Amino acid sequence: MNILSNISWRSLALWKRNRDVFLTTWKTNFLPPFLEPILYLVAMGLGFEALIQADIVYNGQSVEYIKFLAPGLISISIMYGAFFECSYGSFVRMYYQKTFDAILATPLSLEDIIAGEILWGATKSFINATIVLGVVAVLGYAELPGLMLVPLVAFAGGFLFASLAMLFTSLVPNLDSFNYPFFLFITPMFLFSGTFFPLSVLPQWGQQLAMTLPLTHITSLARDLSYNILGVDSLVSMIYIVGMSAVVFLASVYLMKKRLVK
Repeated sequence: MNILSNISWRSLALWKRNRDVFLTTWKTNFLPPFLEPILYLVAMGLGFEALIQADIVYNGQSVEYIKFLAPGLISISIMYGAFFECSYGSFVRMYYQKTFDAILATPLSLEDIIAGEILWGATKSFINATIVLGVVAVLGYAELPGLMLVPLVAFAGGFLFASLAMLFTSLVPNLDSFNYPFFLFITPMFLFSGTFFPLSVLPQWGQQLAMTLPLTHITSLARDLSYNILGVDSLVSMIYIVGMSAVVFLASVYLMKKRLVK
């Protein structure tokens, strides 16, 4: 496919450029993903758990609510890490800072730039989720050996959300227009993808709708790994993440190139 043939190892140069910028402000970038899960676990885990009379049943396994919540926080960090980076971040670099224009003066192709941005978005998800996972593991809400594979889910899920964000970046006319995908797409996933409660409490149509959302499968897979209960549903989620990532990545590269080439 022509899109893939124009992507080379040079995309890693764009990734390294974004990494170097990140390292100059790593302290600022470290604190939110470290402190946020602690606040959520204290406020929602300990607070709500006092109101819940029974454990949550997940895939036939009974778990306390705070343990059920922990993998959901990991998946949320995956979604926000990549989506913010490749929506607001990429748009600013493209439109205001003219970073893409400057890089085009180098041997990198447009496809290299877009692929490098998406790879960096996936890396941000990996970093954020690993920090959250560390907090969750120290508090005893994830189990070995499954938790060791969660960072891989973070990178794969981050790649999917980075590609989705780049797709929206190719379409929005201005920075304020990102309010639409965040309100209509990201916020519903934040609430209804099994992050805070089991999908089984939703009506049948709600469960079916939730299963079409990327965050549902990322949350499910992260939870399965955290509890060491991999099964058929885990395989379905893996296939969904990989397949959707491929489709959205190709679409985002095509549409971004269409926007940038006048």
